[in-house]
Amino acid sequence: MAAHDIIIKPLLSEKSYAGIKDKKYYFIVAKNANKTQIKLAVEEIFGVKVVKVNTANVHGKLKRQGKYEGYTSDYKKAAVSLKKDSKSIEFFDSLS
Repeated sequence: MAAHDIIIKPLLSEKSYAGIKDKKYYFIVAKNANKTQIKLAVEEIFGVKVVKVNTANVHGKLKRQGKYEGYTSDYKKAAVSLKKDSKSIEFFDSLS
């Protein structure tokens, strides 16, 4: 699987904004990707050094539109911690 197929998009939330100063970044990743693949993909795409990857499977929420109801899509998120001497990811620098 290619690196750009593993990392789908950055996850932007209050918790992710708080982690930027500690070089901890959150991404939505492919459901079948493991921690090693995520680490290699982040290192390849952004040119940084990764120390640790934590993952979580997130189940979709129940949403209603009038009398109809359904669930949002399930997804997998990854929290990626970088080494202290590694450069930061430029995309997130403008957000902090």
